[in-house]
Amino acid sequence: MAAKAAVIIPARYGSTRFPGKPLVILNSRPLIQWVYEGINKSKSVSRVVIATDDERIYSAVLGFSGDVVKTSSGLRTGSDRCAEVSKDFEEDVIVNLQADEILKGPEMIDELVQIMSEDPSVLMGTLKKEIILPEELWDRNVVKVVSDKDDYAIYFSRSPIPYVRDRVFNNEERLPHKTFYKHLGIYAYRRDFLQLFSKLPASKLEDLEKLEQLRVLEAGFKIKIKETGYESYRIDTPEDLINLEKVLCYDKR
Repeated sequence: MAAKAAVIIPARYGSTRFPGKPLVILNSRPLIQWVYEGINKSKSVSRVVIATDDERIYSAVLGFSGDVVKTSSGLRTGSDRCAEVSKDFEEDVIVNLQADEILKGPEMIDELVQIMSEDPSVLMGTLKKEIILPEELWDRNVVKVVSDKDDYAIYFSRSPIPYVRDRVFNNEERLPHKTFYKHLGIYAYRRDFLQLFSKLPASKLEDLEKLEQLRVLEAGFKIKIKETGYESYRIDTPEDLINLEKVLCYDKR
């Protein structure tokens, strides 16, 4: 039986590298609208909600008739914001999609929900994609992941993992096939586990890498990983926005 899923997009205004990022205009629409509308075609989702504590984002979402709720201020992470919003939801699966992650295909949501539907014991799932471009391997904004033989995460890092001792790769060299994977900014949780996760203390590894999913691993829980063939566009800096505008203009040709 397929799990019922709700997607929550946690959105905050403040950002060290890119303040006001959810509201920057991309081809006449705010970024948060691109993220919101990009997943509404998913077959596995019963509702999509944007969660924010910022009045400017709240008003912008109402402006394009999106579903939005106000949350408490001072929450630690996007997942903590999702936990607050979803505590009374009826859906068994809660998908957390980053407010700066535009999915190239809504099928990515379906793949993620499928992880949870196929195995009721899975508490949390996420997606990975093979890294082809050497520059992504060295980009600290591109989170890398390694997983075990059963497709559970071993570790996430901003550094290149695994480290290939006998090779040094550069931006001109082709990477070895099926060696490096990037983590895409989308998670699925059992609703009850999400509530538990939000109550766990911040972990040392989470603080060092600034990756909230490490809180789960350090606490002894597992994260199921599924490889996807689909891509997503992540906006971390103003330069990323410029590059995406070029891609979108090219796609229209």
